[in-house]
Amino acid sequence: MKSITINGSQRESVGKKATKAIRNAGQVPCVLYGGDKPLHFSAPELAFSKLVYTANAHTVVIKLDNGETLNAVLQDIQFHPVTDRILHVDFYQLFDDKEIALNIPVRLVGNSRGVKNGGVLRKNNRKLRIKALPANLPDFIEIDITPLKIGDKVAVGELPSGDYTFLHTDNTVVCQIKTARTAIVDEEEDEELEEGAEGAEGAEATAEGGAEAPKTDAEAPAASE
Repeated sequence: MKSITINGSQRESVGKKATKAIRNAGQVPCVLYGGDKPLHFSAPELAFSKLVYTANAHTVVIKLDNGETLNAVLQDIQFHPVTDRILHVDFYQLFDDKEIALNIPVRLVGNSRGVKNGGVLRKNNRKLRIKALPANLPDFIEIDITPLKIGDKVAVGELPSGDYTFLHTDNTVVCQIKTARTAIVDEEEDEELEEGAEGAEGAEATAEGGAEAPKTDAEAPAASE
């Protein structure tokens, strides 16, 4: 999984007055959990843009001004209700030998047969929660929807999970192809419609051929005269 580096400064004072001063200076107060004790630090608000305003999942490398480097994941974030400025960020520390639960985005690839026939693709879950060691966290969970016909769906139980575990029931629907009013319910019906159209064209050609024959015969005597 890709990482984003955030340079921060460890802070000793965690009172309301100190926190307000940090925000006024364009910094965001942060807390890192998961270690022996919570670690309080601050970082520039702009440092969080690539981490917060994206649908992708990332791990975080926190580099403190005392030379300490820590690996973490974003756990929680608070925004101002009016300005949408970042007020506070919580991180959870990562350890190589300890599994972590994380929401991973779902990436759908391919062009569904059902969509081609007029169906509608519905994304029931754009992210799935998994549990894995940090080294086994994927950037995304890819699903090929090419073979899906109208009425088909993909559930969590159908997805491979070698290096991580899904924290969902097997029948949790990830995506499905729903019927639309103008949809052809099945490709077999599509073929039947094509065959019917070809048969109608053949019948029309036969009828046209039968209509032209008498005309030719009627013209023959006129030509002999």
